[in-house]
Amino acid sequence: MLVRPISPDLLAEHLAERITALPGAGQRWLRVAVDGAPAARPGDLADALVEPLRLRGRPALRVSADGFLRPASIRLEYGKRDADAFHDLWLDDGALAREVLDPLEPGGTGRVLPSLWDPVTDRATRAPYTRLPPGGVLLLDGALLLGRWLPLELTVHLALTPAALARRTPEDERWTLPAFARYEAETVPSEAADVVVRVDDPRHPALVQRD
Repeated sequence: MLVRPISPDLLAEHLAERITALPGAGQRWLRVAVDGAPAARPGDLADALVEPLRLRGRPALRVSADGFLRPASIRLEYGKRDADAFHDLWLDDGALAREVLDPLEPGGTGRVLPSLWDPVTDRATRAPYTRLPPGGVLLLDGALLLGRWLPLELTVHLALTPAALARRTPEDERWTLPAFARYEAETVPSEAADVVVRVDDPRHPALVQRD
């Protein structure tokens, strides 16, 4: 295994090249997930991919898994700081697949719901559906996305050491750390993902190249 330092801009270019080289690129929809704890800022990387993909002729649609959390009555059934519930119950992966990923299967409608539920107001977002043009790329960001059998063409995992994760996680969110430790032990995202990027220092990411 080789870990190669790379600038944030070059990382976005590298991933855009990787996406546009996927089988069927330009002819079918592609679904790409950027997986990582909030401290790894997966949304920032997903956002950074939009323009490089556009310049390569691939329109992109951004969706955050945070818009597909379950209602508070389910998320918080075992309390507001239950790490196992955070790991197992918070993400409505069924709705995410149904409303975002499945419509982008070959022969699908391309009609995507950008968000379903607002966890702050605990109400439906009532977001309108949008159509991703043929050949477009869906860029999904979120935490704990791997190991859920979500239909994806490429997965990117933003890896943090336990020390870096703890250091960069706000005090009021540190109750989630056992969930990420469990994710590392059970899902092993650094092996499950197609691409792994070390982001202990977000200013200096490093691309993990596996044999």
